[in-house]
Amino acid sequence: MHFLRAENLSKVYGTGESQVAAVNDVSLDFTQGEFTAIIGASGSGKSTLLHMIGGVDVPTSGRVLLNGVDVYAQSREKLAIFRRRQVGLIYQFHNLLPTLNVVENITLPVLLDKRKVNTDRLNTLLEMLGLENRQNHLPNQLSGGQQQRVSIGRALMNAPAVMLADEPTGSLDSSNGQEIVRLLKESNRVFGQTLLLVTHDESIALQADRIIGISDGRVARDERISRT
Repeated sequence: MHFLRAENLSKVYGTGESQVAAVNDVSLDFTQGEFTAIIGASGSGKSTLLHMIGGVDVPTSGRVLLNGVDVYAQSREKLAIFRRRQVGLIYQFHNLLPTLNVVENITLPVLLDKRKVNTDRLNTLLEMLGLENRQNHLPNQLSGGQQQRVSIGRALMNAPAVMLADEPTGSLDSSNGQEIVRLLKESNRVFGQTLLLVTHDESIALQADRIIGISDGRVARDERISRT
């Protein structure tokens, strides 16, 4: 049984002659702990595919299975719990709450889930992300790179099985972008989470274990990167 499987996924917008297939009958399997980069031109369907895999965007047809469980066959309530507990989402824009400090933003998913904060995990994340001395800072007191680190911490706080990153370096300069990719790779290695990262940057994609190219809503490329 595959850890994570996208099975005949399609996402169609509009009707009749104006109908557009953003994702068209895509099937992919992902191994636990694998780092996969998804690349493609703007409008190719790569972000739509990522969001369907993460339980955020309901497919028009097809299935997503995690450990054999059909994600979209669940009730709305169970789907929401799945997103909170099994999937960590990182976007290009940090989406931090401006009135909450670093620790409050990172622990928000746990508190929304009405669970106790694991302080050992929180401290591990703060240290890994270099935020130990920024715990009480508000987002407007942080640099763009630091804000993105907070968003990574927030995504990791619930110890999700899958991490999804949608153009996480898109709003950062080259130096900060490289640091964010390094941190994502480190979390993938340390916590063993499956990481799917959408990017248009080939140099970032080449750091992954596997590259999937999307074109016109279909898989145009699927290759594993050899490190030998």
